[in-house]
Amino acid sequence: MARAARSTAPGTDLDGVRMTSSSNQPSNDPGPAITRDSASHSEKPGFPRFILGPHGLRSGWRILLAVAFYACFVYVLEVALASSPSLYVWLKSLYQQGALLTPGTLILSESIRTAAAMLAGLAMSRLESRTFRDYRISWDAATLIRFCQGVPLGFVTLALLMASMHLLGRVSFAGQGTLSTTAVRIGVLYGIGFLLVAFFEEASFRGYLQATLETDAGFWPSAVVLSAIFAVIHSQNPGESALGIFMAGCFGLVAAFSVLRTGGIWFAVGLHAAWDWGQSFVFGVPNSGVMVTGHLLNSSFHGPNWLTGGSVGPEGSIFIFPVLVFWALAIHFMFPARSSAS
Repeated sequence: MARAARSTAPGTDLDGVRMTSSSNQPSNDPGPAITRDSASHSEKPGFPRFILGPHGLRSGWRILLAVAFYACFVYVLEVALASSPSLYVWLKSLYQQGALLTPGTLILSESIRTAAAMLAGLAMSRLESRTFRDYRISWDAATLIRFCQGVPLGFVTLALLMASMHLLGRVSFAGQGTLSTTAVRIGVLYGIGFLLVAFFEEASFRGYLQATLETDAGFWPSAVVLSAIFAVIHSQNPGESALGIFMAGCFGLVAAFSVLRTGGIWFAVGLHAAWDWGQSFVFGVPNSGVMVTGHLLNSSFHGPNWLTGGSVGPEGSIFIFPVLVFWALAIHFMFPARSSAS
């Protein structure tokens, strides 16, 4: 995304305090999103080191500012939507399903979160003199290729997992849940909704937060911290279990590995969206403890929760661990590490 012309020097805010360094690295660069500045920019007289570091304003302060922007934009968007009486009545009717998600509630809630995150990212990119590419969020032809590589990996591995559990007698399929006349429409709507879910989570955790935190902490320490936070956030879902929360954190590490090897978030977005869509719509099983209405199949689990996932869904099953290992191996061989000489 092109940046607007500014009267200040690149990488500085209006009062001259350096926010961060900027770069124009290629989208498939496996290294850090932001390169290190020279020592001459690492300190500014009058500012303590916990505020300014080698890359300007410390990553923690920038993340707090980004979160504040996000919260403000969410509030503004929700107030704007609720200001219309007729829209308010429609929104209220959407949420009468309680804990069950509908295509409408999913798309609405995720659209608000995604729009707020994009606006916050745009605000931070202006303040930091960075582009969305610096956050590993690009919009070029490679984006579609990486996304299309992630989608089949996510869905096919889920289908194999469900087939294996069926052969072991741990899940049964009791017929069609949605009539064929409406299945395509509902499937498309859920596809849009879970694409928004995947993009929001990957752009936030493996995009901006990862690219910012690693300027102070490095790639893998940042990935571990953010994956732990990702897991804790998933603990708020109804029906989650300790194993499901742990596996959510492990997925965060696998997704971070894909970002390191591909240079962007889109492979993880495709894999993430296909997995969620397959669980929720196609197989009709819980997705991180959340059920949806209008799923294609009616599935039932049989056996202990640690084998089936129970109320969490397949993500809470011990069988998800070999899936995560397989994903990591697939990423390793699909996207070999680039030598430092290249």
